[in-house]
Amino acid sequence: MLWPGQGAWAAAPVFTLPALPYAVDALEPAIDATTMTIHHDRHHQAYVDNLNAAVAGDPSLAGLSLEQVLSRASTTPEAVRNNAGGHWNHSFFWASLTRPGQEDEPSPALREALVRDFGSMEQFRSAFRAAGLARFGSGWVWLITDSEGKLQVISTPNQDNPLMDLAPVGGTPLLANDVWEHAYYLKYQNRRADYLDAWWSVVDWSVVSDRYAAR
Repeated sequence: MLWPGQGAWAAAPVFTLPALPYAVDALEPAIDATTMTIHHDRHHQAYVDNLNAAVAGDPSLAGLSLEQVLSRASTTPEAVRNNAGGHWNHSFFWASLTRPGQEDEPSPALREALVRDFGSMEQFRSAFRAAGLARFGSGWVWLITDSEGKLQVISTPNQDNPLMDLAPVGGTPLLANDVWEHAYYLKYQNRRADYLDAWWSVVDWSVVSDRYAAR
């Protein structure tokens, strides 16, 4: 399954860095332009370059989409797992964001599901924030639809994600936040909680809602 903004690179024989769908300063003040430039142009590019190098030496991965590579994470070399996850996670992350004030509400269907499974929008945001704060070291926080259609907030270490066959809870990702220090440290230093709170202002709920509708 593909998500908005991901189709072009997911099936490519050689993985490439997707362009940001907005200017590097579009997410200010939540995420500053310097962080965006370094995060996208250096960190994400490194994952792409390292992934291409890793898969080039493994004939069993030739011609596979990125999602297919992820689905074999338990049996692929660590370099493939880490860099495939880094590429997919960041591409998904960029596509989940928009300039402040553009789209700040989930669709009625998604809101209903969030209230059903978390009790209220406030409780959902609280659960998401708590997962971000509880992640020791580097990782990601996700909103997913699980195999039974229920919404869950989960956290994964490093560059793991819910599409991997080794994920403790698998499912369809709807939203993700990057809690690696490179995602926020230039602006927020050790104040991860402040970053998590500010990040909500740039979530593109239209994209998240479309993902939920297409699950």
